[in-house]
Amino acid sequence: MVIHWLTGLLRIRVFTILLSALIPAAVSHAVPRTPANDAEVLEKLPTRAADSTARELAALRAAVAKAPTDASLATELAQRYFDLALAQGDPRYVGYAEAVVTRFANPLPAPLLTLRGVLRQYRHDFAGALKDFEAALALAPEYAAAHAWRGAIYLVEADYGAAQKECAALQKLDRETLAGACLGLLQAYSGQLALGYKTLQKILDLATDADNRLWLLTRLGEVAAWRGQDAQAQAHYREALGLGRDDVYLLAAWTDFLLDAGQPAEVVRLLAKWESADSLLLRLAEAETLLKLPEAARHQKMLVDRFAAARARGDTTHRAEEARFELRLRQDPATALRLAQENYAVQREPRDARVLLEAAVAAKDRASAQVVRDWLLRSGFEDARTRRLAQASESAGADGGKK
Repeated sequence: MVIHWLTGLLRIRVFTILLSALIPAAVSHAVPRTPANDAEVLEKLPTRAADSTARELAALRAAVAKAPTDASLATELAQRYFDLALAQGDPRYVGYAEAVVTRFANPLPAPLLTLRGVLRQYRHDFAGALKDFEAALALAPEYAAAHAWRGAIYLVEADYGAAQKECAALQKLDRETLAGACLGLLQAYSGQLALGYKTLQKILDLATDADNRLWLLTRLGEVAAWRGQDAQAQAHYREALGLGRDDVYLLAAWTDFLLDAGQPAEVVRLLAKWESADSLLLRLAEAETLLKLPEAARHQKMLVDRFAAARARGDTTHRAEEARFELRLRQDPATALRLAQENYAVQREPRDARVLLEAAVAAKDRASAQVVRDWLLRSGFEDARTRRLAQASESAGADGGKK
């Protein structure tokens, strides 16, 4: 899962990321690499002649080629590639963004250092990302994007004290939208769902940009669902969908809600054309399996192949999704539990906690869920489903099958 709390809210000229929970989801699963030269064609992505995005990218590439030392142009092109990766669930664009940043001569200015950190966190290199954000802030102490991304990583790592400091830094910089987004999620994760919802709603009331509204509506939908307010959650998700923007994280959150609500047929309808995004293919296969549809077997095989390809290239960003796949579709709780534990060692958001708890309950391994139960005790996270799973894990079994 890629950090998603602030994408859509940051700007480095074109810093309007449509953030999803983005697990890398390539069609080809090629390892991103730097071309030998700028003329080398790696692959032509599916775009139409009249596609405004293709024209925009062509123009940006031409501008960067003419002015290779222009940091603002390099940042804009790399950021645009990253936007597309998040919107479409295609990590090849991340490889292209990395190539742009890598080719730029050192020392990197603050915007490019920050963007390199963003790309590193996509690969789950959180330590490397934090070093880049620290270096960016050393050059530009008031650079809000670096503070926001540090806060995002600390939230994923469940380091709420450190996240609070970044929220406060954004408030001192008068970045109301970023500070509110940071604070709203911090409150929601740390035992204050009602207050977190209120904070995010306040920011939504101020937001006019469609990308910002999409992100805020999606997170409001999640928080409302955690509060048990399903009608409110559904209204937020539908309003976000009504904006008409491609966003993998929105679709993942909404279809998770539908699956929890026992509506797999709607999931199939929504995700039928999203096979290229692994996180959405997983949910599609899950819905098809529940409905006993013939396409389920083919999609499960696709997922097996994609997870195997990710492991072969050392990509560990799929572990939460693979754990869910092993648990719900292959009925292999032992493998699911191992993957969920590996994932939780790196990222500890509510979704990560849930898959670990579900796997621990299925595997009847009480001890493996202790880390999540400890988090619930420390954080006070209020979602009733997570707390029920934690209680079930407490009595599910002990090490070696002992009670």
